[in-house]
Amino acid sequence: MNNFKKEEKVEKKKETGRMSRSLVNLFSGNFLSKENVVGSVPYIFFLTFLGVLYIANGYNAQKTVIRLNKVGNELKELRSEYITIKSDLNFKSKQSQVAQATVELGIKESTTPPQKIVVDEKMIKKINVAD
Repeated sequence: MNNFKKEEKVEKKKETGRMSRSLVNLFSGNFLSKENVVGSVPYIFFLTFLGVLYIANGYNAQKTVIRLNKVGNELKELRSEYITIKSDLNFKSKQSQVAQATVELGIKESTTPPQKIVVDEKMIKKINVAD
């Protein structure tokens, strides 16, 4: 048990020694030595790559938002054009408007109502025999 406490004290001293050495290296500028920089190069490249991806993603998101706004505005314009054309068509397809438009072409509206044609069996036989 006594041996275990000694080991804990030794480990605590090592940890505080490491921390103090790290702080000394930081303040003295030794962390920029060749060994430390070369060891950190892959990590620095990875962080640079992540930064470039982050920036590219931001530009892509902006482009997508701009395109969505443009398509939304175009959709609103087309919808209003559709409603306008539909109302014009409904107005022009009224019976009175069609009659007025055909007068200019020389076609007159029929004033006599349509009549039902009744065909007897004798008439059908005559038509069939004539063929």
